[in-house]
Amino acid sequence: MRAFVAVVEDQSLSAAARRMHLSQPALSQTMNALEREFGVQLLNRGRSGVRPTEAGTTLLTEARAVLARYERALTAMAAHTASAGTVLRIGIPLELPTDLLSNALLDVVGAHPGTRIQAQHLSTTAQLAELRRNGLDLALVRERPVGNEFDAMLVVEEHLGVLLAAERAAELGKEEGVRLDALQGLEWVGFPRSGSPAWYDELTAVLRTHGIDPGPVVPDGQTLIAEVKLAAVSADRAFALAPPDWSQPLPDTVTWLPLVGRPLTRRTWAVWDAASHRRDLAHLVSVLNRPAG
Repeated sequence: MRAFVAVVEDQSLSAAARRMHLSQPALSQTMNALEREFGVQLLNRGRSGVRPTEAGTTLLTEARAVLARYERALTAMAAHTASAGTVLRIGIPLELPTDLLSNALLDVVGAHPGTRIQAQHLSTTAQLAELRRNGLDLALVRERPVGNEFDAMLVVEEHLGVLLAAERAAELGKEEGVRLDALQGLEWVGFPRSGSPAWYDELTAVLRTHGIDPGPVVPDGQTLIAEVKLAAVSADRAFALAPPDWSQPLPDTVTWLPLVGRPLTRRTWAVWDAASHRRDLAHLVSVLNRPAG
């Protein structure tokens, strides 16, 4: 709700992203997920900026009321908790399943109304570095760290499929999906190894065993955002990997297909300081550990 209000008020995704301390791709994905949640277009995006649709204007009024009520509730409950004013800092990777955190965070702030959530989109390497210097309280990362300084828990596994140009997908796809080795000759839209070395090495090893050259390592600082994936795939010279419930809407020129045999599984781990005794953090970990459904 805060992100939606910020986008409408600033009439710009980039300006709202700066206000929310988020990356613009992450904010764009959040808006897309919100539109899917309500099943209606909320924003008109154009060269002159972002404007709410009629439905978006309705949501804007309701969102402001919800946020005002939420702030009053925090103020009222702060007197009843010794942890009032604490901040729970969470690191989030790109393409995190949209429903993984939303209910968990609501549960946490309900049980610990003095806790404020602060989220940052960071690579796995950056999140672990922030944990070590006490810049984060919880990291959601693509590889499990070694050693005893952190506790870790697997929170989600995603069987990756492939994004292809629609014509290419029609040519290669079968009823059960597409074989990974059928993608030989196409360029993989990859990500910098420095962002998550272990996951990168695991992924490229599987590609190589199926006869696919991963190509040169992507330079540091180049983020694998949804727009980059879709643009490269639409040109019909590349493929990209994505889970079946990828948050970005697909244009007509791009098709998602499952990979036969599920050769690629992306795992996300919750990681935190093993010496932490924070009750709100323990609550969040316990909620993330609950079976789905």
